[in-house]
This record gives sequence, structure tokens and C-alpha cells, in this order.
Amino acid sequence: MGWDSWDTFGCGVDQHDVVQAAEWLVASGLRDAGYRYVIVDDCWYNPTRGPDGSLRANAAKFPNGMRWLGWFLHSLGLRFGLYASAGTSTCAQLNHIYPGATGSQGHEQQDARTFAAWGVDYLKYDYCSPDGSVWDQIAAFTRMRDALQATGRPIVYSINPNSFHATTGARNWGAVANVVRVGEDLAPFWDTGALSDWYAGIVNAIAADAPLWHRAKPGIWNDPDSLVVGLQPAAYAAAVGSPSLAALLGSPPAPLHDDLSAQAMRTNFAMWAMLAAPLMIGADIPELTPAELRILRNPRLIAIDQDPLGRQGHPISPDGQVWVKPLSAGAVAVALLNSTDAPLSLSTNARRVGLPWASAYALTDLWTGARRITRGGLAALVPAHGTAVFELAPLAGSARRRRG
Repeated sequence: MGWDSWDTFGCGVDQHDVVQAAEWLVASGLRDAGYRYVIVDDCWYNPTRGPDGSLRANAAKFPNGMRWLGWFLHSLGLRFGLYASAGTSTCAQLNHIYPGATGSQGHEQQDARTFAAWGVDYLKYDYCSPDGSVWDQIAAFTRMRDALQATGRPIVYSINPNSFHATTGARNWGAVANVVRVGEDLAPFWDTGALSDWYAGIVNAIAADAPLWHRAKPGIWNDPDSLVVGLQPAAYAAAVGSPSLAALLGSPPAPLHDDLSAQAMRTNFAMWAMLAAPLMIGADIPELTPAELRILRNPRLIAIDQDPLGRQGHPISPDGQVWVKPLSAGAVAVALLNSTDAPLSLSTNARRVGLPWASAYALTDLWTGARRITRGGLAALVPAHGTAVFELAPLAGSARRRRG
């Protein structure tokens, strides 16, 4: 859980932006809700390496340097994340929106030692090249994994094998990294449909992650990308500076012109919790509205995401409207997802979500915290693009074996 600079600042990120985001994580209560990692994404570095081949911060953008930034974040009770690339160039360099060529290819051990010396706690590592096979990617990601481990510093290792290649759902990267991107960049759209072109909407990302549920476990997580709660299309497009996204916004079908609705943002957060996904905020934290902060700080949904059992939720209905996520202590989380443009009445029951028979169950609405007793059924009128989420558990002393 944390914040990533890319969706708000893109290549414009600088020390002031990161310091402000960190201070607002604390002031807003987001740090205490669990958002601890601050990820400085692409374009933080000097366009060229030092005389000894080492990475350096861009002194104009980060005048105090990265070692200082790591110290500052740690002093606030936060953790320091940094971006690098497995190729010769980062994504921004390959797309000609930032100068130089400072990818880590051939510098893996040197860069890993640098990251450890700066106090880095999280490495976001991109495969930014249209060239190479999946075997080249495996080798590149494994080299950095081994280099990080050799430093002796515990660093969360997050990889993105999808930058210039087809999505890699067919491959399980769990032996290589802790966090694995499983689709295109998430943009603040509900559905990009056939116009994805490196960008996915909320429902597209859910669909890409859904079949991979059996791979997730403690220490290995599928990543459908940063949250878009608080983001809107025009500002996002300006921040990331992507020509393909600008073209998509210039002549899209009507729905892509629309800002995300409050219900779509709630679905983004609720379904990421069901997917046991990293909860990385992409929005400008000082600009979050009270309603958006309430979504992001929801303690019950955060607990679902962070449940120690570490299981990813998955759909149990053919239409993808009913999802279940096993939880520790014998409970389940149930999501009723309405991806249509009109309200729907959706329902399920304890038997269908895999709970043992009991005479009564405790049902908690995870949005409101309202709790009631049920005989096993649950139902909700779910708004368009909305998601109702519940926790369902047998009441203590009510579960018993059925007579045969």
C-alpha cells in the first residue's frame, strides 16, 4: 500500500512533489491506514550515468539526492520506492519523453547496491524494450532479483513484463518477483474496450486479473496497476505524456470522454481489495476530495485486501457478477459487481460462496459497517458501475453438521 508518482506527475516529478505527497500521506491519515510506500517513478535520474557507471539523481529535480529522500521518507514512518528498467533505456527514454539511456541492463549489481545504499525498500522494475523473447525477460528480471538479494537489504521486487509485449497472463512470474503486473497501464476509464493500446479501464483490468487468482499467496501478488480513485482522463493524459493516449482521447467513443463516476471509483477500490492487489494511489493526494479519501481509508476493505490468508478473490458466477475471497478465521468476502450501465439486483448465499451450513450467519456491509444476522442469503440493488461488498461468516455456535 502506498503512492506512486507516475499517474499525477509523469516525467515532471521532482523532490517537492514527493515530499508534499509524503507529508500529505501523514496529514490525511492515509499512512496510518496502511499506505506506507512512496514510489518515485520514471524520470527521477540524471540522463547519463556517472563516470563510474553509477546512477545519479537529476540534481535539478532532486537537489538533495536520493539518499536524503530515503532518509526523509523513513523519518515520517514511510518506505522508499524507486523505478528502474531492465533494458538499456527506461520507458520514458524509449518513448522519447526523457533524454538519455540509463536502464539497468549490464549494471544490475551496481544499481542494486546503489538502491540499497539509498535505503530503497521497493523497486519497480520495467521491461522497456520491444525486443527479446520471454526468455530474455526471465533472464533480465532474474538478474536484478539476484542482485537485490545479494545486497542483504529486504526490498520488495515489483516487475512489469507488459510494457511492449502482449500481456503475460500465460506465464507465472511468482518465482521471480513479489509483485507482478498482469496487464496494461490502468487509465481512469471504466472500459477502454478494443481501444486499449497499452491502456486498460477498470473492467478490463479486472478481467485480465480474474483468471490468475490461484497464483496469489503471501509474498506473491498479481498487480492490476495503481488505483485511479481521484484521477480523471484529461489530467492523467497530460501527466503521462503519451501520444497514443492523447490520440485515444482525441477521437474516442463517447464513454471515454466521461470522468470516472463515484461508483466506478468505489468499484476500483473494492475489486482491488477482492483481488488482494497492491493498493497504490495514483492521484495527487492534496487534491483528493473527502469522498475519495473515505473510499481509500475504508478500514474494512483495507482489511479484506490485507487479510493474512493472502488469497485472491475470483468470480463464481459465469457472468462475473458474484465474487468470493476466502478470509482467515473462516469468513469470506463477497462482492456483487455490476459492470452494466443500469442498476441491477444481485444476490447469492452462503452455500454458493463455499461456507459450511449454519443456522445463522453474520453479514457485514463493508462499505458502511452495518451488521445484521442472516440465514445465509445476501442481496443488494447495485448501482451502475458499482460494487456491493460484504463479509459473511457463520455465527459462533451456529454451525453444525447436517444430518445425513
